[in-house]
Amino acid sequence: MRAIRRFTVRTVLPEALAPLDTLAQNLRWSWHTPTRELFASLDPQLWEAVHGDPVALLGSLDPKRLQLLANDRALVAQIRELDADLQRYLTEPRWYQNECDLPDKPSAIAYFSAEYGITAVLPQYSGGLGILAGDHLKSASDLGVPIVGVGLLYGAGYFKQSLTRDGWQHETYPLIDPDNLPLTLLREADGTPARVQLPLPAGRTLHAQIWLAQVGRVPLLLLDSNILENDDAARRVTDRLYGGSPDHRLQQELLLGMGGVKALRVYARLAGGPRPEVYHCNEGHAGFLAVERIREIIEAEGVSFETALEAVKAGTVFTTHTPVPAGISRYSTELISEYFGGGSELSGIPLQKVLALGAEDYEGGNPAVFNMAILGLRAAKRANGVAKLHGKVSRGMFHQLWPGFDVTEVPITSVTNGVHGPTWTDPAFAEMAESHLTPEQLRSGEGWRLTPEEGGVSDAELWQMRRKLRTKLVKEARRRVRKSWLQRGASPAELGWTDEVLDPDVLTIGFARRVPTYKRLTLMLSDPERLARLLTDPERPIQIVVAGKSHPDDEQGIGLIQRLVQFADQAGVRERIVFLPNYDIAMAQTLMPGCDVWLNNPLRPLEASGTSGMKCALNGALNLSILDGWWDEWYDGRNGWAIPTADGVEDPATRDQLEAAALYELLETTVVPRFYDRDADGIPRHWMEMVRHTLATLGPKVQATRMVRDYVARLYTPTAASGRALDGVAGHDGARALAEWKSAVREAWPTVRVDHVESDGVAEVVQLGDRISITAYVSLGRLKPEDVQVQVVSGRPDEEDELTDIEVHELTQAQELEGGRYAFTGSRELERTGPFGYAVRVVPAHGDLAAYTELGLVAAAAH
Repeated sequence: MRAIRRFTVRTVLPEALAPLDTLAQNLRWSWHTPTRELFASLDPQLWEAVHGDPVALLGSLDPKRLQLLANDRALVAQIRELDADLQRYLTEPRWYQNECDLPDKPSAIAYFSAEYGITAVLPQYSGGLGILAGDHLKSASDLGVPIVGVGLLYGAGYFKQSLTRDGWQHETYPLIDPDNLPLTLLREADGTPARVQLPLPAGRTLHAQIWLAQVGRVPLLLLDSNILENDDAARRVTDRLYGGSPDHRLQQELLLGMGGVKALRVYARLAGGPRPEVYHCNEGHAGFLAVERIREIIEAEGVSFETALEAVKAGTVFTTHTPVPAGISRYSTELISEYFGGGSELSGIPLQKVLALGAEDYEGGNPAVFNMAILGLRAAKRANGVAKLHGKVSRGMFHQLWPGFDVTEVPITSVTNGVHGPTWTDPAFAEMAESHLTPEQLRSGEGWRLTPEEGGVSDAELWQMRRKLRTKLVKEARRRVRKSWLQRGASPAELGWTDEVLDPDVLTIGFARRVPTYKRLTLMLSDPERLARLLTDPERPIQIVVAGKSHPDDEQGIGLIQRLVQFADQAGVRERIVFLPNYDIAMAQTLMPGCDVWLNNPLRPLEASGTSGMKCALNGALNLSILDGWWDEWYDGRNGWAIPTADGVEDPATRDQLEAAALYELLETTVVPRFYDRDADGIPRHWMEMVRHTLATLGPKVQATRMVRDYVARLYTPTAASGRALDGVAGHDGARALAEWKSAVREAWPTVRVDHVESDGVAEVVQLGDRISITAYVSLGRLKPEDVQVQVVSGRPDEEDELTDIEVHELTQAQELEGGRYAFTGSRELERTGPFGYAVRVVPAHGDLAAYTELGLVAAAAH
């Protein structure tokens, strides 16, 4: 029977200890070492037992122990100082207030994500998307960027993973108790829980309450449908992350997007603060936020759907995280129609308008499908991928939305992901660095180039720290391996060998991530005998620590885990390769710093970014990776190794075999010898050179503070400016004018054409530095010259005369002819040798467009 109400009875803290509750409720403790150390000191054994959860710790301390602590003057003074430090952190101006001098920067940003990985205590994440979202909020907090996060509170989070005796993944879904987490229920002034409501088909209503997680300075709103007002089915909407039927997932995404906007309004009403000027949709799951904002504007001002859409687009940023079409949420148009058609139709928003936003109405698309990524792109003014290569892949993936343009012109840019340094740098490593280097030397990375005589960290101390972190990992891995085998049914008498698992002096390679097939968990098993020789070499062995979860519905991924586990179970190698179940933040914070090498071998280019290797780099580990995601742009030949790829080989098995052989070769001939090549002091000097170079060069780049600054400068600020112009004024005159202009341009576009092109200056022999003049005669029909831009697109023609490496130059109006015809002219100097070709085209132009590609319209000169 399901409980109709649940609550936790908490300990009442003595007045002297009252600030502990404030420190426990703000998730800054998850990345603030002094605060965690304070909680651990209250009862070290209990702190271990509650897995580092301050709220659970305080709830488990008995009154006598609390009174003893309250009588400890030194402890009380320490608590007060940490509370004062937190208050300073929350209120003092930071980078955004002091150093970010962009005049159009937004006063507030709403950040929507389906998952958040902030701490293992709050299990609301499945993998990289959630960890990235958590790091985004933490770094925004550190920088003082005014973000409000929006998500869902899942009753069972993502699943807990264990193994069966045969090595199969087994999932369980233990329920979480929000009252015993660092969360606060948002309440109205009269003390009743604040609520949002969404209409559902058949006259049903979905109600949700709002939990507030305080992530440093950043409030995170989490919607929860498990409340008494809902029927049984509605209560289960937020039961677990990425589970259930398409109908169930659609309801989750409706609650996240539309309910999330409603939650923002409730929070603003109760807590005050500015209304968001930018809405950041982190992946397509939250795409319906656009529909709710359109509904708000129509309801408030009675404007047209098109006007409201322009106002919403102007203030929206969309980030795509997947280069794999299968990773995108797609629903049948029939299912969408149930929620937005018939009796469920929203006032002023016809069903066909909603369907058009997510329609795959392009060549190769499925007309029966509603695509959440397409919705995200069509409802946003600006869009980005999460690494340079991923931006390129995304432009190709969504090129059909802009079919008349070169793939390089598709309006999807990129901001390379980063990781939150204080979360992912081991505290001991950070303490060592801070004892030698200034904050500026650490920020720039230059401190790692200093010699000990200049105040830097010596090779000996750095190498000793690397061994300390490796030893910590070995100890934790042994504990987890033993625990896993006991869960798998082994008796303690069988498990003496687990005390010898791994060795703190052996080259340690890590591989941990989600387990979809493209990440190729078992590539290392392509030649089991060769791998076994590497693992068991008597002089220079390696050891491998593996972790990762596969989605319960992914049978192939689950099979890969079982294959890896069965190999690791074998006598003879089981002391050198281990699989650690239930990969989460807590495991990662020991695993990543403790590895010497981080292995990543996805099928290129299917890794969007991948941030696990960044976390390792912060701790002096080296990457060994396929050139994909972030590694493709930041590998420099000295910060790790690039695994050669068999690009162009179409047979998957052959490609895997070739790339596995390249991996083995790198390990045998380069990586392993370099690790074990020691001087008279036992230090691998060449290896340490690479470690220092990694810390100096990658250390600053991989920081999520760098990433958030990039978002502020390149996406949030220009989006805030366009949002103010089109959505910041009552009446939305700017949005109405833009919508009417777009409608007129679309109606007139069939009559727009390039009639004739003339060129001058092209001699029989064309030389570098020659100047070519071009005149284009165009017909604009009912449009005016100010409505368009006439462009010359030049580049290198290939064998099919398709232009590559294109450059775009605007022509200027030279003459008005009769019948809506105009002449446009321009000239340019030929600045590069080799084949040269050009084309002329007409595109729409308006001051409120983010780019000339926004409408997807182009009229090109005939060949």
